[in-house]
Amino acid sequence: MAKYKAEPLKCWKKAKELRNEVYDQIAKARDKGKMIVAGGTESAISLPAGFDMEFFGGEPYVAGCAFMGKNDSGKYMKYFEAAEAAKFPRDLCACMRLSIGSLLCNSYAFGGVYPKPAFNLQTHICDSQGKWYQIMSEMEDVPYNALDFIPYEWEVENESEESKNLKHKYLKDQMLDIIDWMEDITGKKYNDEKFINALNWECESSSLWAQCCILNRNIPAVMDEKMMHSLYVIAALMRHKEASVKFYKELLYELKDRAERGIAALADERLRLLFDGMPPWHSLEIYRYMEEFGGVSIGSSFSFGVSGGWAYDSKQDTRIPAKPPIEAGVELKTRENACSWYAKWLLETNTVLRSLRFSGRGKNRHILDLARKWRADGVLIHLNRGCEGTAMGQMEIRSFLAENDIPVITFEGNHADVRDFDLPRTQATISTFMETLGLSKLKK
Repeated sequence: MAKYKAEPLKCWKKAKELRNEVYDQIAKARDKGKMIVAGGTESAISLPAGFDMEFFGGEPYVAGCAFMGKNDSGKYMKYFEAAEAAKFPRDLCACMRLSIGSLLCNSYAFGGVYPKPAFNLQTHICDSQGKWYQIMSEMEDVPYNALDFIPYEWEVENESEESKNLKHKYLKDQMLDIIDWMEDITGKKYNDEKFINALNWECESSSLWAQCCILNRNIPAVMDEKMMHSLYVIAALMRHKEASVKFYKELLYELKDRAERGIAALADERLRLLFDGMPPWHSLEIYRYMEEFGGVSIGSSFSFGVSGGWAYDSKQDTRIPAKPPIEAGVELKTRENACSWYAKWLLETNTVLRSLRFSGRGKNRHILDLARKWRADGVLIHLNRGCEGTAMGQMEIRSFLAENDIPVITFEGNHADVRDFDLPRTQATISTFMETLGLSKLKK
């Protein structure tokens, strides 16, 4: 008999509709006279929102390509093969290769030709991200610009205020320069009010998602991570839109209700696992395999931290949902103070961006804090060949967790390229881990 009661999420249909709407609007943008702006979704996606545009984010798109490869492996592999035929080696970022391949094939995974942007705007959060859209721009023959991102150090490093102020000013000034650049290359007038509205919505969406993640500390977990991948993607794709804020308010209300009533994501929950890294998008059934043992993945630094939303609380020595401008009592009135807020927000709140550039003591402590606060019984680490950034320092994290009596196991793979992933071997690894924790498969 099941240990807990489980129910489907009521807002699941809405999440699916919003995702489909984003990709549909991108496909139809040019016919409606709207420009397309492309780049990474962990970039400053509110910055081009001063124009009437649709943002075509690279990471969720290629994750969707990898997932759809289960049912259409021909198209999926065609993208990789096109990139490799163009001399892009397999040890490059898998997101970059899939995206370049989709462009080379002039194929949009959601139907039709590849949506050509008016320009590409990226935030240089890692070297692969920076080069990714530079290469795309050269192929598309469109303008390209990138924000040079130098994140704050982890709090454990006690970075000086002078250093933080210099990084903040540097990023803010770049944003102001890029607005002028966007006006120059498009010949269109930038609307500061649209930008400020988008920024307010972005910050509120990210904060609301962090509040949703906090509720997964509950036992039983109100969400499992496979479910979370379909929920945080709303923030990744469209956090700069009012519809995103409305969705996360609805989700937060529903999750609070589930927590109060003891509704579980997994009715048979008897083991809570924290994941580290991106999942293998082509093989998300690994989450369902964990469930055969009563194991539920309650989240990860990646799924919690995508699109930011976390502030550091020095008194509690932990991260809490960050306050968006309105909640912080700040009214953004001008382009200058909006860029100042935005730069500070990106530098302070996004733990994923910080992890891509810095590992070491700060990231170790962050992962340990997640394991303890979310009451994880163990940690599963994906040694991801497809993303050097999220895989940075993972073996050091493994050793650190083991030293702190947190059971941990690793498996090798690639978040986008199924050729670098062995599903039976990964399942065997998970089985071994479960057995060391005293668990066997549940009887059906």
